[in-house]
Amino acid sequence: MIAALDHVQLAAPPGSEPALRTYYTSVLGMREIPKPPALAARGGCWFQAGPVQLHLGIEQDFVPAKKAHPGIRVTSIEAYAARLASHGAQVVWDDNLPGHRRFSAQDPVGNRLEFLERLEAVTAA
Repeated sequence: MIAALDHVQLAAPPGSEPALRTYYTSVLGMREIPKPPALAARGGCWFQAGPVQLHLGIEQDFVPAKKAHPGIRVTSIEAYAARLASHGAQVVWDDNLPGHRRFSAQDPVGNRLEFLERLEAVTAA
């Protein structure tokens, strides 16, 4: 039986690790976590914030997905969007999910990331 989502794997092009490390740690506020040695030899990097893990794996013929994305729950979504925008990220708001505030942004290699907060969480704050 499924108990929880362990992680989401995104792809990235060879040599993009420095840009990914800067973005996922400095901009998104995640921390890098070590990859097991056998997997570290393949390149890429892993990040975590609370129980959320994003793994970035190297793909030789990388093309960012146009629609596929992780949906990441955040708190204080307006402040979080401002944080990303202050680092040069393009924040695209989308009001089409009832009961939520949400926006998307792209990481340095073009992966789409969606950030959302339930409206009752916003109004209760």
